[in-house]
Amino acid sequence: MSGHSKFANIKHKKEKNDAKKGKIFTMIGREIVVAVKEGGADPSSNSKLRDVIAKAKANNVPNDTIERGIKKAAGDSDANNYETITYEGYGPGGVAIIVKTLTDNKNRTAANVRSAFTKGKGTMGTPGCVSFMFDEKGRIIVDKEDFEMDADDLMMTALDAGAEDFSEEEDCFEIITAPDDFSAVREALEKENVAMAEADVTLIPQNYVEVTDEENLRNLQKILDLLEDDDDVQDVYHNWDE
Repeated sequence: MSGHSKFANIKHKKEKNDAKKGKIFTMIGREIVVAVKEGGADPSSNSKLRDVIAKAKANNVPNDTIERGIKKAAGDSDANNYETITYEGYGPGGVAIIVKTLTDNKNRTAANVRSAFTKGKGTMGTPGCVSFMFDEKGRIIVDKEDFEMDADDLMMTALDAGAEDFSEEEDCFEIITAPDDFSAVREALEKENVAMAEADVTLIPQNYVEVTDEENLRNLQKILDLLEDDDDVQDVYHNWDE
């Protein structure tokens, strides 16, 4: 199958995740709250909760932390009502940036996101100004170090379950699905005990932008760092060719 991945080196990704483990736990904890509020605390009847649990496991969140989060969300009628808000804009060099947030205070979040763009000399845009440059897809990453199946068997399992694309990278396999088929493909891999380094519905750029100017690079990195450090920010998508 075709190889079009821009997935970063998996060891680098793991190190980055380890360094931001506290933020990841907070982020996934909020997603658990939203999933439980929408569909209940039983993963067997709540596909969104199953997907969040899979994402948590891919990010090495301990099982007892996941279970505590589910119980807390189910039993706390006063739990924060989080709202999903998406912001769009441009960074230096014409890089398109999409910021997905989950917040209980949209005024705070809007101010923080705007500040990140401003400090990095970017510009906030209106909804839809860059989202047309991205495709929403399910993406599953399998680290070769944690993989024991035959690659062809993995490919056929994924494709038979409804995956759109399968590609082999230097240190991992990447599986792409339509958003509606993501859960079925992920669950098919789980049944085969495939360890997933990443499992999520994401936004994939249609094209990538190279940035060569040093000042633009510094400012672009400043925007991304400020956004990733904000607890209200769940995901940051961009089309920068890193």
